[in-house]
Amino acid sequence: MMKTFTDIYQILRHKNRKQYALLSGCLLFSVLLIASYSAMMRSPTVLTVLPEGGDSRRQVMMIFVLTMMGCAVFSLYAAGLFLRQKSRDMGIFLALGMERRTLTRILTRELCALTGVSCLLGMVLSLPITLGIWGLFRLLLVDTEEMALSIDPQAYLLPLAYSVVMTGLLFLLAVRSLRRIDVMEIIRERHTSEPIHDIPRWYGAGGIFLLIAGFLLGYQAPAFFVLALHWYPPEGLAAIFYAPAFAGLYMILLHTVVNGWHKKKSVYKDIIATSQMKFEGRQTVRNLLVMSLLIAGAYFASFYTPMLGIGSLLSFDQRPMDYVYRFRMDQSIPELEAVQELAKQYDVAVTDWDSAVMLRLAVDGSAHVETETSLGTTWESVYYDMVRSDLFLRESDYNAITGEKLHLAPGALAAVFDSEGACISSGSFDGSVSSLVTNPLTGRTLPVTSVTDIVNDTLCGHYIMSDADYEQMREGLTPEWKEKLCLFNVENCEESYAFAKALFHAIVDASDSSVALLDGWDPVIKMRTEASGEAYFLDPDQLAAHNFEPIDYDLRDSSNFRMYWLYMPRFRVLDKADFVKTTAVFTMTFVFIALVCFAAVFIIAYTRSMTLAINGRQLYGDLRRLGACDAYLLRTVRSQLKRVFLTPAVIGTGAIYALYAMIMFFNDNRLSQGELLGMAACLLLIAAVSGLFYGFYRRTLRKVCGLLDIHPAAK
Repeated sequence: MMKTFTDIYQILRHKNRKQYALLSGCLLFSVLLIASYSAMMRSPTVLTVLPEGGDSRRQVMMIFVLTMMGCAVFSLYAAGLFLRQKSRDMGIFLALGMERRTLTRILTRELCALTGVSCLLGMVLSLPITLGIWGLFRLLLVDTEEMALSIDPQAYLLPLAYSVVMTGLLFLLAVRSLRRIDVMEIIRERHTSEPIHDIPRWYGAGGIFLLIAGFLLGYQAPAFFVLALHWYPPEGLAAIFYAPAFAGLYMILLHTVVNGWHKKKSVYKDIIATSQMKFEGRQTVRNLLVMSLLIAGAYFASFYTPMLGIGSLLSFDQRPMDYVYRFRMDQSIPELEAVQELAKQYDVAVTDWDSAVMLRLAVDGSAHVETETSLGTTWESVYYDMVRSDLFLRESDYNAITGEKLHLAPGALAAVFDSEGACISSGSFDGSVSSLVTNPLTGRTLPVTSVTDIVNDTLCGHYIMSDADYEQMREGLTPEWKEKLCLFNVENCEESYAFAKALFHAIVDASDSSVALLDGWDPVIKMRTEASGEAYFLDPDQLAAHNFEPIDYDLRDSSNFRMYWLYMPRFRVLDKADFVKTTAVFTMTFVFIALVCFAAVFIIAYTRSMTLAINGRQLYGDLRRLGACDAYLLRTVRSQLKRVFLTPAVIGTGAIYALYAMIMFFNDNRLSQGELLGMAACLLLIAAVSGLFYGFYRRTLRKVCGLLDIHPAAK
């Protein structure tokens, strides 16, 4: 029966359907990952708690870029593998007389259809998968009104652009494959590998050095630009200084694939596995590099939850007082009698009540004055008599609340820190030494002769002044510049959640719109800004223009309100019970990112392992005919797969853990107890994920052994 070129092409296509399925699956999966990530990242639900320019937003974007890079390299690798496997078919058609132009047209049409369907299906499936995973999080973790995920249609522009670019790149790869002059060269392409020649052994140590140096340079570069050069670099410029880290990572992977980390006397122990990995070295290194970056990104996102959770829960338990709240004196907020009346309704006994009136006074200091230039934004430090405001407590009130015997001379101040030497700010206090305190309404000044650091976890973030200085500076202040601090304990605090919730709602209900302010709002900075003819960016009517979510009393249970309201109470039982709800969007966002990255790692590892098996099938057959037993073949296969799985796991995990520890340390040049416990929790997370990764490795090993007809039982 006569066969046409079309019939032959269809027969070959059916015979090679696994190659089509591999490329289609890789494209679908990469677009699915990018579309799901983009839909989550661009969702208004997530953007409301990840402010523009914030650290969390930058972390999400950084991991997203890593994911896109990984998916692009992964897809191009799959495309290259597909075309190399298909080179035999193309050579056959050219040998039979098919014109190169006709073959190019057929192959191009086929690739466009394959990529189009795969990418479109990936984008379509991303919506139910994203909503399904998010819904599962809501079901298992927390379900609130705020957690309803809304999808912005513009989020699909990015995966659409990715699909168009990948289709174009596949077309260029196909055209390049068909432009070979010699038909035999096209056929030989199927058997061509990309070996790596000898690599000096110092690449290992040199790579580690560059990796560490890159982390240090990249992390410290922004601070150097801002503090030393007085220049705010353009967004992304500082990322260039991480380049040595990527070069170091690449050198480490090259050394691992070519030389290994074994001693020279054991160089022949795994000579087959080492030689085969070296023979396909460039492909292997590219895959290991992508996997290492994705593992690093996945763990970076995963560490957010234990670090935040451990530190916060520890701080809740260390609070000396069960209930602490403050309010501006022009507000009618519940005080002792009202609180006791409310407590009776919930069978709660109030104990150890204390209260004190604090003064909001201006302090001197320097502020950054920015100037726009052709090279970007520069700044200079300008001294102001009234640079910002802080809260001041009188000495006798401090002694009454704490039971201490503090004695301050006139003109002396005490700055209160927590037990770890940090400061949880209740206003704008930053722990810097002030030399002048000013009443912002009367202009009366108090020169500061000395500042003593004291420790108290309840009152950290305040200044203490002598009673005489307090009385002088209080004169002329209106209620808007005074705040009342209320503190008390209750019996059986863990059982007082209903009371805490009711008191929280009572405080919010009694607060008017004038105190619906973000926690960074400062009246002295507002005065200074408006005096220069500018609008204060933290005023409620300016927040939207600067991408900040305003404080809304109707959304009092939202993350934005609970985390950023200036007068948010600190109730131990309420904060502990609602911690997951308060941080749910943050937690779920980073968990989602980690799942996406780990899924990409698993797919790439599996694909690379199966590719090594397919390419090495003839080699293992020759070894068997030469007398190699199943135990030897199994050991060789295991050695190869261990490098595919273990190398990126060790490098990616170790590098990101070291980087995270470095970030925690350089934040304040120390590791607090909460940070140390959080890092320990991260180690437990690493152990759990590593166990899962090992299980996946064992399953992949069985698949590869089945493909090579090796029986694992014959160990």
